[in-house]
Amino acid sequence: MYDILFATSEAHPLIKTGGLGDVAGSLPGALQQIGLQVTLMMPAYRAAVERAGELKEVTSFTVPGSAEPVRLLEGRLDDVRLWLVDSPYHYDRPGGPYAGPDGVDWPDNAQRFAVFGRAVTLAALGRIGGWHPDVVHCNDWQSGLVPALLAPEPQRPATIFTVHNLAYHGLFPWETFAALQLPFELWSMHAMEFYNQFSFIKGGLVFADWITTVSPTYAQEIRTPEFGCGLDGLLNFRADRLVGILNGVDYAVWDPAHDPHIARAYDARSLRNKAANKRALQAKLGLAKESKPALLGMVSRLVEQKGVDLLLESIDWLMAREAQLAVLGTGHPPFEEALRAAAQRYPGRVGVEIGYDEQFAHLIEAGADLFLMPSRFEPCGLNQIYSLRYGTPPVVRRTGGLADTVVDATPAAVKAGEATGFVFDAASAAGFQEAIDRALRLRAEQARAWGRVRTTAMAQDYSWQNSAQHYLELYQRAVG
Repeated sequence: MYDILFATSEAHPLIKTGGLGDVAGSLPGALQQIGLQVTLMMPAYRAAVERAGELKEVTSFTVPGSAEPVRLLEGRLDDVRLWLVDSPYHYDRPGGPYAGPDGVDWPDNAQRFAVFGRAVTLAALGRIGGWHPDVVHCNDWQSGLVPALLAPEPQRPATIFTVHNLAYHGLFPWETFAALQLPFELWSMHAMEFYNQFSFIKGGLVFADWITTVSPTYAQEIRTPEFGCGLDGLLNFRADRLVGILNGVDYAVWDPAHDPHIARAYDARSLRNKAANKRALQAKLGLAKESKPALLGMVSRLVEQKGVDLLLESIDWLMAREAQLAVLGTGHPPFEEALRAAAQRYPGRVGVEIGYDEQFAHLIEAGADLFLMPSRFEPCGLNQIYSLRYGTPPVVRRTGGLADTVVDATPAAVKAGEATGFVFDAASAAGFQEAIDRALRLRAEQARAWGRVRTTAMAQDYSWQNSAQHYLELYQRAVG
């Protein structure tokens, strides 16, 4: 079986900002379970080192861009070997992987991830670590340099590049490119130059043997001008090497039958116990403890991509229907302020917590009656999959992974026992409200049908085992 070097800029529980962290924290373990040998490699951020447990130095080496020697540290992330690239000047600082505590991107991100990319390249070629992987699996722009640096090497592993969100290119000016001391031929429209800027993500898109993205629908969408972020031409050129593999979720963490973060465990046979979680959620947010009003939940980055503006346009409409709303997230300050204002305007009916709290996210999934994801685009999405397992039908826009995982509750789909949520098409408040209205009416007027949607949702299986098998098949094709 194959040896896989999995390069990522974040991995839960070491450090996480979004879906990539969840994927990198779960997929390597799932690959290991089907017989692959996986090494996860990421920067040695301060927070990651603090959470990694015991680490030992494997070797030290030099790379352009680092005045001091770089160390390779080894530990374990569950059953997976963990390699951390330790360059204190670049990674030993407070804040997140890409930004400081103030939320502003680190000004030297190009240098930071160039050092990381060069270290991964050395590991891929067996020049550090004493190991020769069969496949290097890179993720998003932060590791986009790796396939480009490996491409001219005669004895190299196969390369896979996964796009988790095409909107983030890793763009930097010519001056930054020149300072990175990279091969000059990378400054080309046929390589990593993009409208007179240097694009890290193009390294993966141009040079990787195979490109994947995190849902079949998103793999099609990014080949269009609407979703292609200026790269649709390139992606169409490489369409024969582009596949969509749906993300999985870790049901050991996200399952109400054994979730330690919720008020009361339940499954499809004990759905009545879900009500205890609704009461706990209402209590936490100071909402009226009433069972009749529908409680709608959202856990999201508060940015336009996630359709937060559609929610804001719909709050008064929701309140006119006697619903309750629970929101957890952080992001664009005007959205944060507007949600706080809504909570003040509707005390006892709108509850908002600005920030992110993993335990609270679990309680919202368990305590809400409906989960809202009106995303303008969504490469995969994980919360809608969590919501299915928690019997909290999601209201989603038909895009990306949302389209691949949620079956709309049309009368025919409900009757056939296939419906799992509520889907709308137009990225508008009117479309969003129409879907919510259908959900509210089904809940209020057709108790048996509502129950069927919930139990059908809970029966869906989007575990990592399915996704890992698809990746294995791709690795086999890549290695040949």
